[in-house]
Amino acid sequence: MPLQPDQILILIEAVGTIAFAVSGAMAAIRSRFDLFGIFVLAFVTAIGGGTIRDLLIGNTPVNWLTDTLTISSVIIGFLFTLIIYRQMQKLEGWLFTFDAAGLGLFTVVGTQIALEAGMSVGVSIALGTVTGCFGGVLRDVLAGDKPLIFQKEVYAMAAVTGGIVFTLILQIWDALLIAQIAGIITIVLIRVVAVRKGLGLPSLES
Repeated sequence: MPLQPDQILILIEAVGTIAFAVSGAMAAIRSRFDLFGIFVLAFVTAIGGGTIRDLLIGNTPVNWLTDTLTISSVIIGFLFTLIIYRQMQKLEGWLFTFDAAGLGLFTVVGTQIALEAGMSVGVSIALGTVTGCFGGVLRDVLAGDKPLIFQKEVYAMAAVTGGIVFTLILQIWDALLIAQIAGIITIVLIRVVAVRKGLGLPSLES
């Protein structure tokens, strides 16, 4: 029996939560946090963007306060990281992988939730970008790093582009699953290509 649209959304959000939880936990390990600190950073990274989105659209109480799947996904991501991190010889590469996956998954989820809340396309793309980016911002700040979104890296623009692809497909061709997959793949591919090619946005330097 095929999954229904709401079930697909729940699945994407759960996978995104796990991906961002792993990203947060790995950043904490790299910064030599203790076990409690690792869990806190995994949790904040996973729920940060979604919490801001829910507050902005008036969806209260925010999702993770009423959805046990979110907490369970964070715990899964946290435990997964503790189990396998010693086997990760290139921690930075794995951190990038999970961060790119979380960015793609959460941006599409955030955009879709905003559209379903009655927001305009432009506002929905902006809220999707907030959902995808701000968990990583909180992670980087708490880990003592400069947030990727404020550096030359193509990060927020990747989320915006993926949100545009997602909404365009929905408007031209009413195929939700295809739109979701296309949006996620677009974001991940942009991040991968930008990092490998050293592409970035210009900055003003003295």
